[in-house]
Amino acid sequence: MSIIIKPARLSGEIAAIPSKSQAHRMLICAALASEPTLIRCQSAGQDMDATARCLEALGAKLRWEADGCHVTPIGEAAQDAVLDVGESGSTLRFLLPVVCALGVNATFILHGRLAQRPLEPLWSELQRNGARLSRDESTIEVSGCLTGRDYTLAANVSSQFLSGILMALPILGGGSLTMTGKLESESYLNMTVEALQRFGSNIKREDTTFYVPNGPLKSPESCAVEGDWSNSAFWLCAEAIGGQSIKVTGLDPASPQGDRAVVEVIAAIRKGNAVIDCTQIPDLVPPLAVLAALTPGNIRFAGAARLRLKESDRITACVQLLRSLGGEAEELPDGFTVEGKRRLQGGIVDSFGDHRIAMAAAIAAAGCEGEIEILNPQAVEKSYAAFWQDYCRLGGSIAWKEVT
Repeated sequence: MSIIIKPARLSGEIAAIPSKSQAHRMLICAALASEPTLIRCQSAGQDMDATARCLEALGAKLRWEADGCHVTPIGEAAQDAVLDVGESGSTLRFLLPVVCALGVNATFILHGRLAQRPLEPLWSELQRNGARLSRDESTIEVSGCLTGRDYTLAANVSSQFLSGILMALPILGGGSLTMTGKLESESYLNMTVEALQRFGSNIKREDTTFYVPNGPLKSPESCAVEGDWSNSAFWLCAEAIGGQSIKVTGLDPASPQGDRAVVEVIAAIRKGNAVIDCTQIPDLVPPLAVLAALTPGNIRFAGAARLRLKESDRITACVQLLRSLGGEAEELPDGFTVEGKRRLQGGIVDSFGDHRIAMAAAIAAAGCEGEIEILNPQAVEKSYAAFWQDYCRLGGSIAWKEVT
């Protein structure tokens, strides 16, 4: 399938969807807690569904109702569990250490590009501490049980590796995690710490080491998942393109989500010339790239090398997106440059099966002279299942097309 978007002014009010980053963490903590918990949110996409599905396979009970997800924690973890993580890197990287700490045999099933995304140095650290791991093209087999309580991981590869260890430590009776190297995506790690604290953990950080005390997680009975800054960034960037009037509700300016920095970065881009350090905000790059292409001036996106390991190589994908629409962009080893203008032409965009590239292409239509055709627009369902409905609610003009 593809989707045809005609240039149209977007306007109106839209409610932020639940933060999937926070929801992943809350659901996992609830499944590991001592008592049931109500997580006040609704599923917003396939990644969140993957985490819920895997927790149920491990023995938790999740019941979705109008007020949210009612989670009954894992009692005795299921042996020989089959965990279908879909294409959710968060689900895999969080639950791999958790499953190793539970000491059960399990099979992880991976889809799409996730099977090619790296798992080092987490893999070696889990094996060093007693887990037995093996993998083929699309599955990971896990057995054994973690015996160590003190872990060391590089901090500049994936904050999700660190988060997975932190969520596993309460199962092991507590322990420590020492980080080496420069910490990237620190806000996501802070979200994990906050989630553990909301579930009663007295986790502490001293310089580069986290200490998790002995004792199980305790249910807060209920907790709310806040609005998602990462996906709301597409609407905020669309509004900043000019001629749009979009209000996003349900966002907390004091959120622990690092992607709330989108407000400051939008202001920097609109000034005309800037270098954007993407080290802590990698998920914001696709919508910001579109805004940069539709704002006169030169913008350099730097510190984004890890984007090559996402659902697509997002450096290459962003550059190709902008060029496909008549924009000027040049790829660099750790990012790219954009020479902005007031309008783009339109054209055919390959989403590369990447939800954030598909959504970025959609908001570009507001600044194009002609139509945009997006290949594989269903990719948005990974994180924002209702994206196209919300796009139309704001006045977007779309038509679905069969691709032969």
